[in-house]
Amino acid sequence: MDAADHAALTASPADPPAAPPAEERRDPLAAPPAEERHELRRTLRELLAERAGPDGNRTATRTPEGYDTALWTRMSGTLGLTALALPEERGGTGRGLADLALACEETGRALTPSPLLATTVLTAPLLTALGTPAQRAELLPRLADGSLTCALAVPGPLALALGLTGDNAAHDWAGGGRAGGIQAARTTDGGWRLYGEATRVLDGHSAGLIVVAAHAGGFARSRTLLFLVRADPTGVPGLVRTRQPALDPTRPQATVQFRDTAAELLGEEPADVLGALATAGRTAAVLLAAEAVGAAREALDRAVAHLGTPARPGRPAAPFPAARHRLGDLHVQVEAARSLTHCAAREPGPGPESGPLALAHALEALRATAGESVHLHGGTGAGREHEAHRYFERAASDELLFGPARSLRSRAAERTGPFGEVAA
Repeated sequence: MDAADHAALTASPADPPAAPPAEERRDPLAAPPAEERHELRRTLRELLAERAGPDGNRTATRTPEGYDTALWTRMSGTLGLTALALPEERGGTGRGLADLALACEETGRALTPSPLLATTVLTAPLLTALGTPAQRAELLPRLADGSLTCALAVPGPLALALGLTGDNAAHDWAGGGRAGGIQAARTTDGGWRLYGEATRVLDGHSAGLIVVAAHAGGFARSRTLLFLVRADPTGVPGLVRTRQPALDPTRPQATVQFRDTAAELLGEEPADVLGALATAGRTAAVLLAAEAVGAAREALDRAVAHLGTPARPGRPAAPFPAARHRLGDLHVQVEAARSLTHCAAREPGPGPESGPLALAHALEALRATAGESVHLHGGTGAGREHEAHRYFERAASDELLFGPARSLRSRAAERTGPFGEVAA
């Protein structure tokens, strides 16, 4: 592979020049103010290169929190990532989904373990959409400055609860009205108590606030509501949180048990909880797709760099024509997924309809790219601990949590029709 081939494959729209003239900007996200977005990307990439390299990530995932708290403080406080999509009147900057997608692309590229997904992507939209004025005034400014981290606990598959792989109103993802799942019972003083458990809760072991989906009203009048459980570091009576081994250690997960646990209703009844979850799911799909695209781009860059390494004793000379062509095909697949993701991020209105489709393309691009990277490195004796495996773990984990891609596509077709028309 000559220098021109290597440059063509490794060049990415995600790598803007230091001070590009306006007419040369190619970043699809670089709408005004483009300079601010270039600066955000550059600053975040430099910070992650400093604190979220392979060794830093391994150290961070072994901490009790599962992430680097000092890095999180700089990401949320100094850079303001947690405030990007929150309204200005609640301590946010109101810059919208496109800017947050840009940040997620960079955190995905470095596989950064952080509460950004659980707090800002999954939980903040629910608090914004359903919270009472008092709840929003109390909680959103703390989310904006990063002092409060959150987790979303659902008793069934997270992808189904968010409406990504099926209609969350047509499936019993939350258990049942008689037993199973998480049950909510009203107390004589007007409060609520929770019973049951949720598994695979992202950052559930360390979050300061848990948003819980639970059944209320018994079997005959069963309905799904959302509740707030404030997780005091000293312990909450009836709340048991156990961190569990995860396929991808940069996505820490926990089992959360509720044993007669005091809770606060999020918002007021009646509320369209299922609709809010589906809207949040479509927005989350865009940001997850941005993460996957960033990870796929980095895995591809590493594979290209590996092929360009000079031959060593015991290692055949590279490149092989077949591998070279395969990386070219993967480059096209990754850039197509990236373009679709950025189009979805600019789609007007809450809950972009193209979000799940963008996520399907991005997950497939990440799986293919990470698999090829593992194959290329494995052929030269790289073991299970090699960095290439981290990207494959992220691909497999995200498909288990939010996919599979075929289900995302099927659900997108149900909502918009196979040719993009609005489904009846």
